[in-house]
Amino acid sequence: MKTPAIKSVLLFITLACPGLVLGQKISSEELVRGVADQVIAHTSFRFVNSKTKEKYDSTKGLPLSADIKAETAYNKWNYVNGVITIGMMQMADVLNDKKYSDYSLHNSEFIFSSIPYFEQIYKAKMGKPEFGQFFTMGNLDACGAMSAGLCDVDALMHKKEYSEYLSRSADYISHKQQRLADGTLCRPNPRDGTIWADDLFMSVPFLARMGKITGDAKYFDDAIKQVENFNKYLYDPMTGLFIHNYYNDVQMNGVGRWGRANGWLAMAQCQLLNVLPAGHPKRAELIRLLLRQIVGYSRYQDQTGLWHQLLDKPDSYLETSVTAMFTYAVARAVNQGWINAKYIAIANEGWRGLATKITADGQMQDVCVGTNMDEDIKFYYSRPTELNDIHGLGAFLLAGAEMVRFEKNDKK
Repeated sequence: MKTPAIKSVLLFITLACPGLVLGQKISSEELVRGVADQVIAHTSFRFVNSKTKEKYDSTKGLPLSADIKAETAYNKWNYVNGVITIGMMQMADVLNDKKYSDYSLHNSEFIFSSIPYFEQIYKAKMGKPEFGQFFTMGNLDACGAMSAGLCDVDALMHKKEYSEYLSRSADYISHKQQRLADGTLCRPNPRDGTIWADDLFMSVPFLARMGKITGDAKYFDDAIKQVENFNKYLYDPMTGLFIHNYYNDVQMNGVGRWGRANGWLAMAQCQLLNVLPAGHPKRAELIRLLLRQIVGYSRYQDQTGLWHQLLDKPDSYLETSVTAMFTYAVARAVNQGWINAKYIAIANEGWRGLATKITADGQMQDVCVGTNMDEDIKFYYSRPTELNDIHGLGAFLLAGAEMVRFEKNDKK
């Protein structure tokens, strides 16, 4: 039986944001569709010469030039685009609407069909080609999240060039990416051997999918090791939150309990549990770690339903990408029965807060831009926000899909 609170929060969302009439009611499905449809409407599937501004429908027949770029941000080879792909594919499943999976299939085809053109530019060292990270694959940002999204696309397409890329990406993460002596994934910057919380998402969702696709337990084992070790190095028991980074050169954590870094960790753990075999001996431990994080960050949720840029600093601004990530993690965990259903109250409040940050035309407000790390806490305070910054969109789609799924289950 649905309570009045669930009805009021979940069945209809009251929006109070620029461009909307105060008090207008819109369902959760309409809200998440609005954001997804905005992405689709503003994806051109064309190329542009960044100097001459000439536009092209394809790279076929074009002279080689590093000035040729994908026209829109939604066609890039970037980790945030991988999250959007995962979100779109999940929406297609929850809403039973091929429009969203078709979009991701089209986007993958658009990119891969132009790879031979940009590979020539890359090999000729003519400058920085579009999709450059596809070729260099020099860090987890370059391949992990995009590979996870491509796995979901290839489950429908079964293309040789997709599976070849996935094999190359798996080999890179398993054998070439820098690690600490205990096998924990790390980076050579900003200091040698730095663990970034972000990297749990840039590795684990893909590793987990490879475990399912290949049936090889080594991928599950590695993904689980990363979750356990990131908890060991980054979890702060004093606050119940995670610190953005760990510097191996001084064997000490950094300064910021940054919101989105914590969000990456939460989403990555859900993505692993999504495909981990039901009888896996580490499953209960992983659920316990996820619940520990959910309880920890719930203590810092603002009365608006949103979370702060620095989770433990209420004088930092309210930020939407972390709110979407946390909302997704709670709703997903409840929907899958991993945690008690009463925790949905956390997601309800998060979704309510997010609704106030979506404009009439489906754009997301107050998303922190791409962020490095610094020893000065002011660095995190000062990171700007940008309307519809792509760092928030994939997480919002995932959160919305799970909120819609909860509503559908709650009606039964």
